[in-house]
Amino acid sequence: MIAQNKYSVILPTYNERKNLPIIVWLLNDSFTKNGFEYEIIIVDDSSPDNTAEVAKQLQKAFPSRIILKQRTGKLGLGTAYVHGLQFATGNFVIIMDADFSHHPKFIPEMIRVQATKDYDIVTGTRYSGEDGGVYGWDLKRKLVSKGANIFADTMLRPGLSDLTGSFRLYKKGVLEKVIAKVQSKGYVFQMELIVLAKSMGYTVAEVPISFVDRMYGESKLGGDEIVQYVKGVFNLWMRV
Repeated sequence: MIAQNKYSVILPTYNERKNLPIIVWLLNDSFTKNGFEYEIIIVDDSSPDNTAEVAKQLQKAFPSRIILKQRTGKLGLGTAYVHGLQFATGNFVIIMDADFSHHPKFIPEMIRVQATKDYDIVTGTRYSGEDGGVYGWDLKRKLVSKGANIFADTMLRPGLSDLTGSFRLYKKGVLEKVIAKVQSKGYVFQMELIVLAKSMGYTVAEVPISFVDRMYGESKLGGDEIVQYVKGVFNLWMRV
């Protein structure tokens, strides 16, 4: 008898108390409707809005499904995934944003595509297919995102349409091997993960997703992150 797959969702949070209940409910709905075994690992970086307290209430509402890991200080997105991975018990790991910009309704399709050819990674793309798109961004933000992907693709040639996306399904063992080689910790982290994975010979499939700007709170992307991104691309270009 083949053991059932289990999916560990890692949700890094910082000031997401309003979004967290919605995303957890939608995740539960998506997994249970399709009969998938799952867990949600919330990694909270001492959110001043008491996101962790909301997570504790969700643990009561969804027994055995929610794992809360609190960290002291704002330590960054990349390290949150590294930290959360230590506690994942599933054989697949899903990384996504907690701000509702990634809708869990796309997860069943990512799981289906993964199974077609036993892909190591399935990544959501905003820039391919009929379902791909970005909603809620102004023209400047769209141009910055698209430009960042074109710049990275030109420099690194990974053959993917959306390198900066952060909605992905990984085989746990693959993610553990790739993440051990990642050097960046901020917004370059997602790009470095996928580029390194391709350079290491892992197979990657893309699934079109619609990206919707965060429901509550403020975007954490600023000028400093853009500068770090450009530096990160050049650093990767030197390494791969």
